[in-house]
Amino acid sequence: MSCSGLVENYVAAMVLSAVGDTLGYYNGKWEFLRSGPEIHRQVAQKGGLENISIKGWKVSDDTVMHLATAEALVAAGKQPVFPELYSLIAQNYQDCMDDMQGRAPGSTCVQNALILHPDQPDGWRIPFNKNEGGCGAAMRSMCIGLRFCHPEQLDSLIQVSIESGRMTHHHPSGYLGSLASALFTAYALNRKPPHEWGKGLMEVLPLAKAYIQESGYFVEDNLMHWFYFEDQWKKYLKTRGISDGVSLPTFPPAYGVEERDEFYVSVSYSGWGGSSGHDAPMIAYDAVLGAKNSWTELAHRAFFHGGDSDSTAAIAACWWGALYGFKGVNVSLYSALEYRERLEKIGKALYDVSQPEE
Repeated sequence: MSCSGLVENYVAAMVLSAVGDTLGYYNGKWEFLRSGPEIHRQVAQKGGLENISIKGWKVSDDTVMHLATAEALVAAGKQPVFPELYSLIAQNYQDCMDDMQGRAPGSTCVQNALILHPDQPDGWRIPFNKNEGGCGAAMRSMCIGLRFCHPEQLDSLIQVSIESGRMTHHHPSGYLGSLASALFTAYALNRKPPHEWGKGLMEVLPLAKAYIQESGYFVEDNLMHWFYFEDQWKKYLKTRGISDGVSLPTFPPAYGVEERDEFYVSVSYSGWGGSSGHDAPMIAYDAVLGAKNSWTELAHRAFFHGGDSDSTAAIAACWWGALYGFKGVNVSLYSALEYRERLEKIGKALYDVSQPEE
């Protein structure tokens, strides 16, 4: 990879992620509506994606926590000392819980953020928990791939995505989702063709496992539960015919709204597509593969479905922005976006801090 991302791609990644989140969430109405066809019917009633006004629509917990991650990465500067960076991230995760009114935060994120001790050595660490495989880490880590996008920074991307992820989700299915979200953002910035991303993830997982072993923290528990994430992704890549990283993806002849809902359920852990660390980035990836450079098609696949739609939307739209910038997205769609200026500012700041020292 060579980091060829332009400032627009950084800004688009942050802003469009929040747009996707806002649309997938629709103030809680669409995130928790389990029928993709009904959501699409309501979108059509509003005149379709290009005519929707998001004025008065909140971002969900996903964007609030993504901003928390991004702002800590910028605050840590160009040469971060990782334990200090982790304390900054932990502090931001704790502080952002004050901004969760009407945003439907996940209980795992809330409970674990509140037990962090950012001002103490290793106070950003929590014990392993076999029930923490949800998508709360994956939905907030994309910006780590914006910060550490250079090939020689892969180890940093792995470490920071894992450690920030397991501040609330100390289970491989949880924090490996964080890794996937960050890794694919870096791939997008570097113009790596999306059909190659899945194989790239499979090649990075052994490095992630080695890091878990080296870190010496709940190693046995983590290794015991490692297989699920990897097995689910291998199965998905085989289904799409892209395990080799060379072939283009194949989709079923009929793959409309209902069929996608069924597929998203089939790859889920508990029947709610996109609610876990393995399938939130997987559904986002499926959407990016199918939509190519069409923002509208991306929305239909990643934002408007019967699963955990704001999380898959936040992830997919971030990658799409990193790939294509604002191409084909009406300014009217994001002009009234909550936190728009803050998102634009942090996108530019992430670009600055990711550039090597002169």
